[in-house]
Amino acid sequence: MLSLRQITRSYRVQRAIGVTGAYYLRFVWHTTRFTIEPAGAVERIVKQMPIILAMWHGQHFLAPFLKPKDVRAKVLISRHRDGEINAAAVEALGSETIRGSGSHGPDISGKGGLFAFNAVVRALETGFTVAMTADVPKVSRVAGFGIIKIAQMSGRPIYPVAIATRRRIVLGNWDRTTINLPFGRGAAVAGGPIYVPQDADDATLELARRAVEEALNAATSRAYELADGTAEDAARG
Repeated sequence: MLSLRQITRSYRVQRAIGVTGAYYLRFVWHTTRFTIEPAGAVERIVKQMPIILAMWHGQHFLAPFLKPKDVRAKVLISRHRDGEINAAAVEALGSETIRGSGSHGPDISGKGGLFAFNAVVRALETGFTVAMTADVPKVSRVAGFGIIKIAQMSGRPIYPVAIATRRRIVLGNWDRTTINLPFGRGAAVAGGPIYVPQDADDATLELARRAVEEALNAATSRAYELADGTAEDAARG
């Protein structure tokens, strides 16, 4: 008899789980009262597209709903066995996928990093906005160099984005994966654009990496303040 682990490794089962997950996320999005900060952020960002949309791992599940219908987008998803579930969900929600492991160190040539790097740069050059997580695998909330190198090569800006819901389940794994729940309040917060000069030296690349990390942390904190109502409580004094 097949174990549950063996069953969930099946390609068809993973695709079915992903599509089901997409329907669930759509339900959450449409039953949550969202605030977007700053006001008009989506409209302003669209004018700068194609862009690199940066998120923290485990906090990214509702990001596809920020994309206007007429915007072409691709999402970088790892080749890990669970990646097929994520890919099926993303595709069901109307975006394309790039499968590969992003490089997070200064050297982009290892462990599939070069393939993913080239695919993302080509997508940006042909007008696709690309969404990707910025953090180093297994190290929560620490930005890697992969996204910085992509911005440097493509010349496109990085926009840090965070989405939070008041009703949620936070798992105890390395990235604090957050399962968003319906029927509550939510917030999406976008930071300003971060450009990386094509002639950037190592020191400039490190400054850009820190800028992305700090902007994502600030956007995440603000999104949770808005979703949880703590910002309103502070304003009341």
